[in-house]
Amino acid sequence: MEQHVVTLFHRSIEATMNAGEFLAPLIAEASEMLVHTLLSENKVLACGNGVSGAVAQTLVTNLVSGFQRERPSLPALAINADSALGTAIAQNHGGAQTYAKPVHALGQPGDLLVIFSSDGRDSNLVQAVRAARDREMSVLAFTGADGGDCAALLDNHDIELRVPEVDPAAVHQVHMLTVFTLCDLVDSSLFGSYEE
Repeated sequence: MEQHVVTLFHRSIEATMNAGEFLAPLIAEASEMLVHTLLSENKVLACGNGVSGAVAQTLVTNLVSGFQRERPSLPALAINADSALGTAIAQNHGGAQTYAKPVHALGQPGDLLVIFSSDGRDSNLVQAVRAARDREMSVLAFTGADGGDCAALLDNHDIELRVPEVDPAAVHQVHMLTVFTLCDLVDSSLFGSYEE
């Protein structure tokens, strides 16, 4: 059993290293996208399902509450965090509209939609991307595997951070580390470097 633990940790490290080398330039570009959105007095709407929803909430928590230092709050909202709204939309309009309706209601031109999916195939995230198009919003897509239907909807104003893994656990892990990296880069860009 202990060897299995070690093997899982080694796989995790390998997946993280591979993704880090591949994604580094795109993560830097994504941080610039976030900074531009926030400096333009626009907001970030984030969403995902299951574990991906928790990662979306982590991004929003770090933007609003602060990452590793005290600083002003940044405008961000996890639209998957409201279970009453999500279940009402699913009941009245179908599960595919769970995030599209909040994006239509809250999104404004210049806002940024950030989606999280381990494979990019969730119908409610596909509809959220379409809603972002309707609202003239850019999209930052955290995906895995082949990027799925979500990746197919992206254009040259969007960024996809696709983890080159098919194992959902590995994808979620890299997404979470990428969120922490982005938050660090955003804080440094907006508020300057700091001593830890």
